[in-house]
Amino acid sequence: MDNKRAGDANQITRDYFDSLLIEMRHIDGELPSTEIELYGETFATPIMTAALSHLDKTRPNGMVEMAKGALAAKAVMWTGMGDDAELESTIKTGARTIKIIKPHADNAEVFRKIEHAEANGAFAVGMDVDHSFNGRGEYDNVRGLPMKPKSVAEIKSFVEATKLPFIIKGVLSEQDTRKCLDAGVQGIVVSHHHGILDYAAPPLMVLPRIAQIINGRMPIFLDCGVATGIDVFKALALGADAICVGRALMGPLKDDGADGVQKKIETMNEELKGAMGRTCSRDIASIEASLIWNTWSSGR
Repeated sequence: MDNKRAGDANQITRDYFDSLLIEMRHIDGELPSTEIELYGETFATPIMTAALSHLDKTRPNGMVEMAKGALAAKAVMWTGMGDDAELESTIKTGARTIKIIKPHADNAEVFRKIEHAEANGAFAVGMDVDHSFNGRGEYDNVRGLPMKPKSVAEIKSFVEATKLPFIIKGVLSEQDTRKCLDAGVQGIVVSHHHGILDYAAPPLMVLPRIAQIINGRMPIFLDCGVATGIDVFKALALGADAICVGRALMGPLKDDGADGVQKKIETMNEELKGAMGRTCSRDIASIEASLIWNTWSSGR
């Protein structure tokens, strides 16, 4: 039986990933390196955790376990909703942690969370703008907390409130990309928040246009539906600088805690290296868009 639901953005995203083919190149190949530099620091892999929340439902002390796994894999840790104590415990693992804040209707709470993250050693901070509305067209309410969309001026005020890089998560259009540049943010996450809107365009489909606008002026992260190192390779080829992985890490976290997270990230990184070796991509910057063949459009 076909269980696909019409308009399921997650299925559309998976189908788009699978529609992209990779050409092989072997002559003049070199051993590949997956190291990346981000905000002045070096990491072993462009594969990062997604900005997840409420991981205690998956494993006791789940956020800390996820962070320990990311640290062991020499990867960046992201975190979403959670109380102050959880963020402090996550950062204390030593994992370089990016804190993503919801678009609270009360901007005083946003500023408070920015200040708390910076004071406790967060690597970067940002906002999840795609939680502004619910599916009925009303302002969202997340676990009893009212949300509201933010203007360019408001985002600029958040950027100016911290010395940390400020990242906007939930960018899926050229228009929002330009507004992020206007606001002075230092990174964007191309995402549809795991299919928050039916028929949402796959992030990977919009990514090349966004990358053209950004033109290297800030890091571009991508999430939603990334399950393998081959998926990571395709996203890097089309313009992402690093990739956030969420649901693919949940099973390993549940079963084996930090060790499972570390192993999954490292396995995906090995898959990425394998694709790089067979495409003459000696480093992340060498992964070219011309390696990708799009079967949906009958060409590149």
